[in-house]
Amino acid sequence: MNRRQYLKGMAGLTALVAAQIPGTLFAMGPDDKFTIAQLRYKGAYNTRPTALRRLTLEVEKRTSIVSAPKIPVVKATDKALYEYPLVCWSGDEAFDELPAKAIQGLRDFLLSGGLLVVDASDGVVDGPFIQSVQRELGKMFPNRKLGTIPSDHVLYKSFFLVDKPVGRLAISKTMDGIFDQDRLMVIVSQNDMLGAWSKDNFGSWTFACTPGGDKQREMSYRVGMNIIMYALCINYKADQVHVPFILKRRKWKVD
Repeated sequence: MNRRQYLKGMAGLTALVAAQIPGTLFAMGPDDKFTIAQLRYKGAYNTRPTALRRLTLEVEKRTSIVSAPKIPVVKATDKALYEYPLVCWSGDEAFDELPAKAIQGLRDFLLSGGLLVVDASDGVVDGPFIQSVQRELGKMFPNRKLGTIPSDHVLYKSFFLVDKPVGRLAISKTMDGIFDQDRLMVIVSQNDMLGAWSKDNFGSWTFACTPGGDKQREMSYRVGMNIIMYALCINYKADQVHVPFILKRRKWKVD
């Protein structure tokens, strides 16, 4: 069977199935809009309340991704956790140990294909918040170490080519992660990415980005969009990012 015969057969099968199902069929719906969930825990879990929505709005401007109008807040024990491909865990201070059910809930979510992004907004490397997160990640994955994400990882080229993971600050030159084989389950940033994305109710930036100013803010947005693309596509982009270079080498036109 060639490709044309296959597609013709699939079209016929689709029509047959549709004829057997009463009512209207929809390929997409309002529940298919992308969003990032904010992880709620006992502590300062929402230090940058406007940041995630600002990021999803920027993604809408630059890509074909449509995002939901609100950022949901979920607990690690909520069944709703599984409705989101990407969950953000943010904070700026130490917090108490999570309950065992919360640890298990996050572990199950991550091993089921979810992505957890940790963003520290306290402005120091290995500060109290990150130390608390590391403690909990050690319970979730005692046999998986938090390590540096390599600079050639697809995360840095899933949409934009990014050479360093900046945020409101540029105090850490790398991001750390935990892998499930070759898939990133956890991404840890200490540069306060959410601080770079935050705006007040009047549309003004809430925080200055130092030391790089507006250029650093733009790069932080690009890091955030790369993370979203990775959450949606995982390692699929690892092959796709090489296509323009292959075509260029073969002297074919690259748009």
